[in-house]
Amino acid sequence: MNITERDFRGVDLNLLVTLLVLLRERSVTRAAEKMHLGQPAVSGALSRLRELFDDPILVRTAQGMTPTVKALQLEAELLPALGKIHSALFEPSTFDPATSEGVFTVGMADWVEVWLGPRLIAKLHEMAPSIRLAIKSVDPFQGPAMLEQNGMDLGVSCFIDGGPSWMLRKRLCSMGFLCVYDPSLVSITEPLTLEQYVSHPHLMVTYKGAFESNVDIALAEKGMRRTVQFALPRFSTLPPILKRIPVLATVPKVVASCMCAASGLRAAAPPLPLKETSVDLVWRATRDKDPALRWLMAVIEACLQEAMALSNNL
Repeated sequence: MNITERDFRGVDLNLLVTLLVLLRERSVTRAAEKMHLGQPAVSGALSRLRELFDDPILVRTAQGMTPTVKALQLEAELLPALGKIHSALFEPSTFDPATSEGVFTVGMADWVEVWLGPRLIAKLHEMAPSIRLAIKSVDPFQGPAMLEQNGMDLGVSCFIDGGPSWMLRKRLCSMGFLCVYDPSLVSITEPLTLEQYVSHPHLMVTYKGAFESNVDIALAEKGMRRTVQFALPRFSTLPPILKRIPVLATVPKVVASCMCAASGLRAAAPPLPLKETSVDLVWRATRDKDPALRWLMAVIEACLQEAMALSNNL
């Protein structure tokens, strides 16, 4: 069925509502009372309906006002249609995770995946056993492009500031850094001093193959520099390297927490103030009212708060 703009020219939605009330009440007076309108207004609406459909709609008989065959046909088709319109206009969309079979794609930095992924997947398995989740790797620079290309429904990472107006963002948390090392390979007396910090070679995670970061800027302000010997594209490869060679890695606090718990590494506070990193949710403005996406975002935020509480014990 093709619908054009002129198909509904002269048709008032309220007029169709009046039609249904008239057919239900079969009385202009009672219909006016139900609609809290004056009887002349409803009589005028009935006249317009008769003209619109070229049909008497209601005919006075010995049994009262009786609907025509055309009117009954209209009632049968309009009643469910207007019910759907009412639901679309006035009833909020709902999402039931227990029965949903939806598919979600979430972009995460690899360290966010290691940190939050197991907790999130366990929670989804419990709360929404029939949904499917795909986690994609995303770095801080890819957020807008992946959203624009529908490569993900939402992203969870330390995305760079700014972005297009259609990309919405919510800051979930901010965190500092810790210096991670293997105490069997690196001899450090805590608290870690600047001299110790710069005397050892470093591992660094970089998404663009660089050998400098905010750490090096902070060191330069103190007239010092470190040697970044190895630059890696992801955090997940740090623990096995740290277990093999005497190097340091300065990582977000939650990453240090995961590494120390799983690999027997040790973490120390860095010997200089460093700007905190943040974890943000990003999504398209066109999906802002999507109840399924809103539910998933709430679950992710709850998982993050639980994980943050545990990492604060480090």
